[in-house]
Amino acid sequence: MANILAIGPHPDDQELGMGATIAKLADQGHDVMLVDVTNGEPTPFGTPEKRAVETRRATEILSPKDGPPLKRMLMGMPNRTVEHTIQARHAMAAVIRAHQADIVFTPFFEDAHPDHRAVTRSVEDARVDAKLTKLDLADPVDQWTGTTLPIGPPKYPKWLYYYYATHLRWVANPSFVLDCTGYVERKIGSVVAYETQFVLPEKNRGVVEWVRAAMRYTGSRIGTEAGEGFYTKEPVGLGGLGDLV
Repeated sequence: MANILAIGPHPDDQELGMGATIAKLADQGHDVMLVDVTNGEPTPFGTPEKRAVETRRATEILSPKDGPPLKRMLMGMPNRTVEHTIQARHAMAAVIRAHQADIVFTPFFEDAHPDHRAVTRSVEDARVDAKLTKLDLADPVDQWTGTTLPIGPPKYPKWLYYYYATHLRWVANPSFVLDCTGYVERKIGSVVAYETQFVLPEKNRGVVEWVRAAMRYTGSRIGTEAGEGFYTKEPVGLGGLGDLV
């Protein structure tokens, strides 16, 4: 089993981009942690308190029914002003070491949202920072709960994958697609849990249907009922052609 980080600039980015995959990986027994870089506020209908409740509900929906709940933490960087800095890189590296991440998911690097671009650039650099033996890193603190997460030894995540939660109006170009058959409603439920983002704002209600349609279309590209696409800059290794869907 692998230690996996799914990093989102705002609560709901992971659910939109890879919610079904998160649920599937957790059901398979992987140690999955969702990392919210900011709390996503302010928004027109939200407050920090409401967003925290919605985030907990979304996490519960994606968690295994007969297993431990998904882990989730808030880094607490300011929404709308996330920057790619040395401090941000080191904060990300500390989270990687605290979870001893083997696999890291982060938003696709081409995006209209500056927070998304800054987070992904910081994650890419933090992947290297996390393996440095003489880098003084502070233990990360989960701003949702106030819990300190002790960092572990230097760690270089073997895989870095990009999920699609982009604000650009374009069609994704995935390197690979994960079969998410049977996980569509869990993903949709986790998205709808963010009522202040996708239920109360009339202009955003259509997001739920295009998320569902995107899963159906992406799955059809590999001959399954549903799928989520991911991009990688490095080759994906297969043990044999029997691993192909």
